[in-house]
Amino acid sequence: MKMRRSVLILLLIVLFMLEGTIMPWLLPNAWEMRIIPNLVFIVILFVTVYHHRHTALILGLSFGMLHDVVFYGRILGAHSFAMGVSAYLIGLIFQLPRAPLPLMMTVVLLGSLLEDSVLFAIYSVFNLSQVPYNWALLHHMLPTMLFHFAAALLLYVPLRKQIERLKKETHKEEAA
Repeated sequence: MKMRRSVLILLLIVLFMLEGTIMPWLLPNAWEMRIIPNLVFIVILFVTVYHHRHTALILGLSFGMLHDVVFYGRILGAHSFAMGVSAYLIGLIFQLPRAPLPLMMTVVLLGSLLEDSVLFAIYSVFNLSQVPYNWALLHHMLPTMLFHFAAALLLYVPLRKQIERLKKETHKEEAA
């Protein structure tokens, strides 16, 4: 079990590093300020559906804080709170051991929208965002949701297999 957990944590760390190093080069300059690639959050959504929402909450809080410290320094804890709460709420709604592809893509779209909406609300409360919600939805949230959808399609099969193996090993340890 510890091996599968280590692989999951290593995958999240590698995706976090890709977000900051490779992804800015792959995105066109016109989309750079519109799309916020959050590959770590996509994996956390897979964990919340296929494994357990409490694990996803801990991963969301920890990697969200890492996002706050490394990428966004305006408010510490905003991304941590948004990722953790979004993953937990999605886990409350969608807790299926064998979620099919269409349902998982719906989860990714809803999770991305929820996380961005929570961030928008936090930034609005602290007067860091002066734009209305409908403008932010159209210019930032929807393009980001579509990017997350495409990335989740690419990651669906390998991630699902790894998380299902992690869940099987967890059940074996609990039975022993």
